[in-house]
Amino acid sequence: MALYLKEDEVGALLDMPFVLDAVEQVMAAHGRGETVDYPRQRVRLPATITHLLQGGVPDLNVSGFKVYTSAGGRARFWVHLFDATSGDPLAVLEADRLGMMRTGAAGGIAAKWLARPDARVAGVFGAGWQAQGQVLALCAVRPIERVKVFARDQDRLATFCAQMSKATGRDVVPAASAEQTVRGSDVIVTITTSPKPLFDAVWLAAGTHVTAAGSNSLARQELSEAAVRRADLICVDSRDVAQREAGDLMPLLEKGRTHPGRWVELGEVVAGIRPGRSGADQITLFESQGMAIQDLAVAVRVLARARERGLGTPLPY
Repeated sequence: MALYLKEDEVGALLDMPFVLDAVEQVMAAHGRGETVDYPRQRVRLPATITHLLQGGVPDLNVSGFKVYTSAGGRARFWVHLFDATSGDPLAVLEADRLGMMRTGAAGGIAAKWLARPDARVAGVFGAGWQAQGQVLALCAVRPIERVKVFARDQDRLATFCAQMSKATGRDVVPAASAEQTVRGSDVIVTITTSPKPLFDAVWLAAGTHVTAAGSNSLARQELSEAAVRRADLICVDSRDVAQREAGDLMPLLEKGRTHPGRWVELGEVVAGIRPGRSGADQITLFESQGMAIQDLAVAVRVLARARERGLGTPLPY
C-alpha cells in the first residue's frame, strides 16, 4: 500500500543522527559505484521553475525522484519512492524539512571526513531555513563550542542564534562582519543565495574546512576564485553535478585552472577509495549541490518509521 506523508508527519520522524547515517551510507555506496543519480533538471516558465532530481539505490531496492517548485519566493518539495524490483509506487512525501535536514547532513558528513577532528569554532554565512540543518549537523559530528553567524537581516539573525543555541546547546552568536565570521574559525559554512563572493580569501587560515552549500546554480557564487584556489583539496558530492551547477567552481573550470579529475567525490572519501584531509594545515573545500540518492535514502527510512507507527494516508494507486 502506497502512502502519502504530510510535512508534519515527516518532520516528526526525522532527527539529525538518523539523517546523517542515511546520507553517509548512501554516499559510500555512490563512491563504490553502486547507485544511479542524474543531475538536476529545471523547467523555467515565466512565473515558476520546476526542479527535478532522480536516481536509484539498488541496496535499498528503491528508485524515485525529488521534485520541487519555486514561485513567488516560495519553494515546495516532494519525494516520490518506487520499488526498484516491481516498479510499484511506495510513497509520496512532503519534503521541505526532509530536504533541509539532508542538505545539512551532507555538509555534516563532509565535515566529519574533511574538517580537523579538533575543530571547535565555526563561522556560518546565512541564517535562513537551510542554515539550521548545517548547524545541527556540524555540531553532531565535531566538538563545536562556538558558532558565529553572519546575515543581512539582523532580526532574523538574532532569532536564528537564539533558536540554534537552544537546539544545539552550543554558543551560537551573531558575527559583526564577514571578516569576524571567518577569522578564527576552524570550519566555514556558506548557505546563502548570494551571486557574489561572501568573504576575502586571505582571511582563511591554514587548516580550515569550508562547506559551500548555497551555490547550486551558475547564477550564484559564494566563494571567490582566490578562495577556491586556496583549497588544497576540492571535494564534491558528484563530479557530474558539480560540472553543471557549481557556481563557485565554474569560473576556474572555464579558465582551465581546475579540472574535475582533480576533485574527489564525498562518497569516494567515505568509502576509502580516495583520500580526504592528509594534514592539519590543509584547507579543504566541500562543494555541495545535492543528489537525489541522498533524498531517497532518507525518505526510505522515514517511510519505514511511518509504517511502524501507523502514520500516513493510503494512496489510491
